This record gives sequence, C-alpha cells and structure tokens, in this order.
Amino acid sequence: MAKPVADTKSPAENAAGFVSDEHPVMGFSHMHDSGTGGQPSLGNFPLFVHPGCPDDNFQKCAYSALSRPTNRVAGSAFAAPGYFRLNLTNTVQAEMTATAHAALYRFGFSGEDRVDVLTTDEDPPLKGVPYSPLILVDLVDLMNSRSAGAIQVYPETGRVVGEGSYGPSFGSGKYHAFFCADFRGAAIRKTGTFKTNDAVEEPKALDGVGAGYHLPTGSAGAWLQFEKPANHSLLARVGVSFMSVDQACENAEAEIADWHFERVESDARKAWREKLGAIEVDATGVSEELQKTFWSGLYRTLLSPQNYTGENPLWNSTEPYFDSFYCIWDSFRAQHPLLTIIDPATQTDMVRALIDIYRHEGKLPDCRMSFCKGFTQGGSNADVVIVDAFIKKLTEGIDWDDAYEAVVSDAEFVPPNWGLEGRGNLASWHNVGYIPQDDIDRNGTGPRSRTISRGVEYAYEDFCISILAAGLGHATDADKYRFRGGNWRNYWNPDQRDVFKDAAGETTQTDFHGFMQPRLLNGSFRYHNTRACSPVQDMHSCYYDTGLDTYEGSPWLYSFYAPQDMATLISLMGGANAFVERLRYFHTSGISYMGNEQGFLPVFQFHYAGRPAISSFFAREYIPSLFNATVNGIPGNDDCAMGAFSAFAMMGFFPVAGQDVYLLTAPFFAEVRIRAKQPGKWAVITTRNFDAAAIGGGKKYIERAKLNGREYTKNWITHDLFLKGGVLEFWVGEEEGETWGRAEDDLPPSYPVEWNEGPGLEEEEEYQR
Repeated sequence: MAKPVADTKSPAENAAGFVSDEHPVMGFSHMHDSGTGGQPSLGNFPLFVHPGCPDDNFQKCAYSALSRPTNRVAGSAFAAPGYFRLNLTNTVQAEMTATAHAALYRFGFSGEDRVDVLTTDEDPPLKGVPYSPLILVDLVDLMNSRSAGAIQVYPETGRVVGEGSYGPSFGSGKYHAFFCADFRGAAIRKTGTFKTNDAVEEPKALDGVGAGYHLPTGSAGAWLQFEKPANHSLLARVGVSFMSVDQACENAEAEIADWHFERVESDARKAWREKLGAIEVDATGVSEELQKTFWSGLYRTLLSPQNYTGENPLWNSTEPYFDSFYCIWDSFRAQHPLLTIIDPATQTDMVRALIDIYRHEGKLPDCRMSFCKGFTQGGSNADVVIVDAFIKKLTEGIDWDDAYEAVVSDAEFVPPNWGLEGRGNLASWHNVGYIPQDDIDRNGTGPRSRTISRGVEYAYEDFCISILAAGLGHATDADKYRFRGGNWRNYWNPDQRDVFKDAAGETTQTDFHGFMQPRLLNGSFRYHNTRACSPVQDMHSCYYDTGLDTYEGSPWLYSFYAPQDMATLISLMGGANAFVERLRYFHTSGISYMGNEQGFLPVFQFHYAGRPAISSFFAREYIPSLFNATVNGIPGNDDCAMGAFSAFAMMGFFPVAGQDVYLLTAPFFAEVRIRAKQPGKWAVITTRNFDAAAIGGGKKYIERAKLNGREYTKNWITHDLFLKGGVLEFWVGEEEGETWGRAEDDLPPSYPVEWNEGPGLEEEEEYQR
C-alpha cells in the first residue's frame, strides 16, 4: 500500500507521481497508483523539506502546492526496487524506502551554516539561508480533490496525524485516508499549522479544513522546524491507513519500529527479489538496455492491484481485499495472465477479492480505485479474469458458485448505472444480438457510446462465461452463452470500405472491405470512419462519454477482435492470405497504436492464419522501438499492463486471455526459466541456436520445436507447461519456416457458432412493440 516517491508537476504527463522530465518537485507522498493517465490518483499527505527559511523566519518559507515546487538536480534521480533517491536544488537530498503500510524517508543536508537555495528557474536564488530544516505535511492530494480534512502536530513529540476526504481519479464517490508521521534526527525548535502560505505557530490543529476557508490550492497542514541535525540528516516515518489515524500509527510502529533505513530497504529489496525470482533468464549476448526493458516491465507488472487486506472500511470480511484495479479493461489482456503464471497465489487472492466485491456491491468491478467504483471502459472484463483463473486451475479458496453467479449477473442484469459497473443495453443484446446505436436502455443508465467496442467485448465475455458454465455443469447456460459469443458478427458490414484522405488531401481508399460498424434498431448499418480514433485520424476522439462507437481505438482495430472465433473472422476477411495482408497493413500504416492494451493481441494474430513468423517479426518491430529503456520507452501510460506485454513478448509467448492458449514466438533470450505452480518444477524455454543479434535481424523465426523431448508443430501451447513444468525447445532461423506452425491442425483453436444474423425490419418492429 505504501509507495513513496517524488511527486512532480508536469503538465505534459499525468503519471500519478514521478515523471522523468525537468519539471519541479511538489513533495514526497506515500501512496500512488502506477501510470494512471487522466486525473492523477492518490498522492495524499505529501512532505516537503526546506533546509531553512529566509532570515530564519518560518513564515518566509513556501508552503502551498503552488509556491513550494523546486527543481530536481539534473541526473540525480536513482531508482531501484524498494528505493528511490533525488536531489533538489534547495540542497536537500531525499531518499525513501517502504514497508507494506509505511514509508521511511531520509532527508540529507549540506551541513553548512548558511546555504544558497535555488527553487525553480523562474525564481531568484535565496542567498545565505540559515540552516534550520523545516518539514511540512500537506493534506492535499495529487488531484487536489480534498473536500474535508484535519491535522494536528504534537510539539512535545513531533508526531503529526491527519485525515482527509478525497475523490477517485476515474470514478465516482469519495474515500477517506489517514496518516501518522514521526520524525527523528534533531531537536524540534518550533511547530505550527498553515493554510496556503499562511503559517502560524498557533493553533497546533486544524479541523474540517476547507469548509470555512478559501483554499484554491487545497494546501493546508502542519509544519515542524528543527535544530541543526547532528549527522545532517532527518528521518521521517509515515504510516498510512484507510481505517483510522490509530491504525496508521500502528502500521508505522509495527513495521518500522527500529527506524533502521538500511534494514527496511534491504527487506524491500528481498521482497522484490522473491517476487521477480519466479523468472530466470540466460541473458548472454543480450544488451543491457533490453535486459532493463524486460526486468523493469516485470517490476511494473507487480505494482498493482494493491493489497489493501485489513484496510477496507466498507465491509468486514475474511476474504482478501485488493484495490487499484486500474482498469481491468487494460489489465485482463496481459497483466492478470502474467500474474497467473509468476504469482498464482496473489492472482488467486485478487480473484477472491473480485468475487467478494460482487458479494457486497452487487457487481464485479471493471475499474476500481480507492474503494470507489470506476467507470466501465468496455464490457465486464472481470468475467474474463475469473474464467482465465478457472481454466488455469487457480482454485485455492475460490467459491466458484459465487463466481458463476457474479459473471451471470453481468451477462443478464443491467445495473442502475452501467457506466460504473456491469453492462448496459442488455435487452437488445439478448433479443437482437447487438447494441443498436439508437437504443434506449430503460433498465439503467450510462453513456450512449462505444456500441461496437462494447459489443465485441460483450460477445467475448459471453463466450468465456460459456466455458465456466460448461466446467461447472451448467450445460444449458453453456449453450446460451456460447451462442451469444457469436454476436460479434452482427457488427460486421461486409460492404464497408476503408476510405481516407492521403498525404495530398485527396480522398482515396484501400482494397480492404468489411469492417465492424454500428447498427440501428432496424438492422441497418451506420457509418463510423474506419480509421477514426487511430494515430492517423482523430486520435483523441473516442473516449468514455463521446458519441462515437469505439473506445480508444478505431474500427480497424476492433475488426480484429474475435479471439473466440478467428477462423470465421479470417474467412470474412477473404481467407488466410488476405487476412495476413490486412493485419500487416494495420501494423505498417500507422493505424496501430501500442499505447493502448487492445493493440497487444493483434501483434500475434498472424498465428491464426498459419504465419507465426510474422508475429515474431512484429514483436521485434515494437521491441525495442517503442518498448525500451529510455525515458520515452513506454508507448502509453503504464497501469501495469505495458510491462506485461514486453515481458511476454521477450519470453516468447503471449496469452489469449480467457482461453488456455499461449501463442509462441521466438524468445529474446537463449533460455527462460519460469517457476511452475508444482513445487520444485520449472517451465524452461530454450533456443538451441540462439542469436542475440536477431533483434534487428538474424535468426528470429521458429523453424522447429520440441515439447518435453517430442517434436511439436503447434504454434501455441497450453497452461500445462506452467502448472507442471517441462522443457520447450526452439530452433530458429533467418527465414520463415516452411512447415512449423503453419498447418491447419497446428493453429490455435476457434469456436464457431451458428450465427444469429440479427433482426429484419418486421422482427424489429415486433421487438419494439
């Protein structure tokens, strides 16, 4: 729960914490969600440190979030699992580490009696500031969403406690948070409180801050000024909680009783080493940059969802509680499948938490942060996470009857606000097999948008539910949901052409025809430009509440989304060769965007047309060109899924979430070893004639494979390798192989169904009556 880091003021990128640019630092806060984009999340109760105040007057220090930001010293940032360090131009060095529910900071000072302080380039330097450190604690959060709060400083001990009420960054509601801060290293000179930049020694407490004050920055808090520290450093220990101030103090005291910075850092490093130790690689010949890309991707995959067990104020339960599912629309495609392999115990707890949220809130979440319901981006993708767990045999403590009830609730019952949970437009979905663009949902409310993207996701989720239904013995339900899994075809307009303006501004079209398009209640198709919402046209026009029919992607992209029945989709696109030509064009024309997670699977869908080598080619096109170790080495905001994509691709397989299918490509390492679920066993993926130069050329195409010593011609494997362990061997070459993975029997499975073609005009009129 505790994730301390420097919070930066960057108008260019809302990464919910630190950004590696040149913008100033606003403070150091203790809880963060990773790479949220949009409105930044958490960042409550930041500390800020001054080496002293001008003229030794505490009232002349900067307190508010608008006036205190200070530049970082260029090149001073250093990050490692469990540790972060940064120098500020005000001469303060900040180091931080963490336990589960508490942060420990060490602030270092130059030790000079007077220092010259630089803040930002716009402000003149302060000359000869007397050395007497001042630390402030602000009730503000990164989103400046605080609506109430209280804080108190105890001058005898230096303890500062406080609380606040805040809003979630991508959802509805409020959450309450609490902190407890203690300090060591120097005697206390003075203490007090502040509102904006107005600092006073009395009162020592503020209660209900905000109701009676005009606080445009949200800044209000407490401060402590210290004598010169004996060893020129101060320690700050901050416990956090969502339950109470007392629990925040107990968390800090229980987890960092010794105040030993190196011990806490060492324990954090060991915890990360254990998590990352589920994977070993032979990196011989692989560049340091690619190794950083791989391991940092794995690290980021493990940052969220966050374990808030014991910190849930909403209900009492013996089940685990995880938060920061941010959002499952992003994470179900790669992150949760990766956790299923490398951390199955935690993924099992997450599934149990999702089911427990259903028990108490009535629906599975699609997005959830800070105990609040987040907005649904597509369908009800927690259904896929649950089914993925079922088919991969995550069973410990999971109540599958309740799990089935939860996914059926998504498939059958519209909630009052399907903009926050569940699905909308289900009457039409059940009766005519699609979401009409002009549909009016009288059972609930939500944005009248995204009819294509929600529809193809609903279809896949229903298909996944059919797998769970069959596995639990609900044969009739299995048939029903399998049939609904074919509803994606109702969006397929075989006559739709790909029309666009070329570089000269002339209207032209490609030879490709047949795309997912919106439909009206009467069954007729409406037009949605095939390229709209892609990097080549109107990139930022398809969001949650716009009137368009796709979400953060184009009809070009969503026309590839039928993972339950790629054989039928390939047939609709003109057969295997035409499909390969179309998918290759998608990746080379600029329409593809890898900064959103729906772009992941199309990299590997050449497998379904018997051309796995082309998937290997494009995996190496995107890594390292877009996924690399530079500051800009993540193509989109990384709420833990971008790292999962690069990790999978570099290990040589990619999941089809919700199915027992992993698509095989040439690994980026000579050998990858993954700890299997069966104790003492490893899944080993070996490339016998590995060529480290294959990233830019060379041997990057699988020509032959063996599984546990036997010839293996399929271009996909099942989860058994990661359950039981075993050895998968590849032989690779510089040219696409003639046979491996190309025969019809070697392709990943497809599950065609008898198609409900949707209503004709007479049936639609009857339905409306």
